[in-house]
Amino acid sequence: MNKKSTIYYLLIILCFSNLKVVAQIKNQEYKLMLDSLYEHDVALITIEEFKKLNKQSIYLLDTREEEEFSVSHIKNARNVGYFWFDMRKVYDIPKNSKIILYCSVGYRSEKIAHKLFDAGYKNVFNLYGGLFEWVNQGNPIYTKNGVQTSEIHTYDKEWARWVNRGTKVN
Repeated sequence: MNKKSTIYYLLIILCFSNLKVVAQIKNQEYKLMLDSLYEHDVALITIEEFKKLNKQSIYLLDTREEEEFSVSHIKNARNVGYFWFDMRKVYDIPKNSKIILYCSVGYRSEKIAHKLFDAGYKNVFNLYGGLFEWVNQGNPIYTKNGVQTSEIHTYDKEWARWVNRGTKVN
């Protein structure tokens, strides 16, 4: 194989290795917004990959504010907040545990991931597309009382445009 062919094959492999994330988000405008919003220094996990995980062996952390979390969240998530995030909220999580973070779109959760890295956590992932994409793909969400709901807190009217399913609350 010559040098040109090797480069060509490497480019194909790189393109296909990123394809799973591209394929997850059907709304290309939303995907472009996410890709410009993220710093891309925290590993992303797609919703499809997340759904395949053994939920007993991970910690799922919701980095939105209590008001947002109370409206709805992913089942078994722990609310740790963003503005008032404190490491004491995760003191019981072993440093080698797999941690999945999410917020509305993934921006705040990426910032909390940085704080966890600084505290020595290594196995931290950001849910690509956040709760908005979770809902857009038709996955269930729950109230603070554990009741399934269609309501989703959209942060504000500007961000609500990215939610295509459910009942928007802000």
